[in-house]
Amino acid sequence: MTTYLLAGGGTAGHVNPLLAVADGLRARDPEARILVLGTKEGLEARLVPDRGYELLTIERLPFPRRPDRAAIGFPARFRRAVGHVRRVIRDRDVSVVVGFGGYASAPAYVAARRSGTPFVVHEANARPGLANVLGARSASGVGVAFAGTPLRRSRVVGMPLRREIVDLDRSALRDEAAAHFGLDPARPTLLVFGGSLGALRLNEAFAGSYADVLAAGYQLVHVTGERSDWSDPGVPGYVVKKYEDRMDLAFALADVIVSRAGAATVSEISALGIPAVYVPYAVGNGEQRLNAASAVAAGAAVRIDDASFTADRVRAEVVPLLGDAARLDAMRAAAASVGSRRGTEDLIALIDEALAR
Repeated sequence: MTTYLLAGGGTAGHVNPLLAVADGLRARDPEARILVLGTKEGLEARLVPDRGYELLTIERLPFPRRPDRAAIGFPARFRRAVGHVRRVIRDRDVSVVVGFGGYASAPAYVAARRSGTPFVVHEANARPGLANVLGARSASGVGVAFAGTPLRRSRVVGMPLRREIVDLDRSALRDEAAAHFGLDPARPTLLVFGGSLGALRLNEAFAGSYADVLAAGYQLVHVTGERSDWSDPGVPGYVVKKYEDRMDLAFALADVIVSRAGAATVSEISALGIPAVYVPYAVGNGEQRLNAASAVAAGAAVRIDDASFTADRVRAEVVPLLGDAARLDAMRAAAASVGSRRGTEDLIALIDEALAR
């Protein structure tokens, strides 16, 4: 029996691809043993047990960025974490380790290497995190979601996606999606969202320009985020929601999307072939700008910097795009060159190769 140890977590960007691979492995071989290594603080603490997988936890260990008390104690804490994972590998007879980044991955990579166990790295962002940069140096296989990701010996495998995205038939669901939002399935729809907590810049821009979108003949679904105080003005054709748990229906109805450029967001939109305007989140190490780069270069998307995304910019660039049918058709076709619904299968193939070696 093959035993897989999947390591990662913290954020949805690490947990969701991990769970997609876990589901793919379980669907292929129900007898396989699948263990997940994470922390008690990350999203995995809730999502992994809810999906029916065993969660093993280690201490949350951020790499020290400055010479302080935490940095002094880091080496000993890291050694303890590595020792814990080595015992898991030995006692549970782990066949292969697969890391998705996050706090749990670095100790898992070191433990696998010291135990002589093959391990595979998957990097979701175009700019890799430190754990994956270090792990890729001695990994049995390295898979990345985006071409050009600077990891040694990497192969583009795409993003392991949620099943509801992989199996989504947008045309078949359009009528149901329109009914869900109370809109007309025959009219084109613009979808705007900025993640579960929302994006203030997007909300402010469309607060001042939604009338222009409606005047262009489009309907507008605007998911503002749970922390937003933007309320629905009650205008026909304009749906405002703080949170949407049926994003599959939102994608089914969307003819064009304006969103942030998280790795999963870009991968899902590209896989579905929907023209997009990305407004990368400006905080962090710039990974969102890079995540959007391949879609923009292929002509599948437009990128507008966060600092300049205003109601006037929506009127100047987004509204004209909505009325350019030929350009939107070209963007849909271009998405096929950068999007993939096979991320799970292609990463599992990389894992199989590591096991075979």
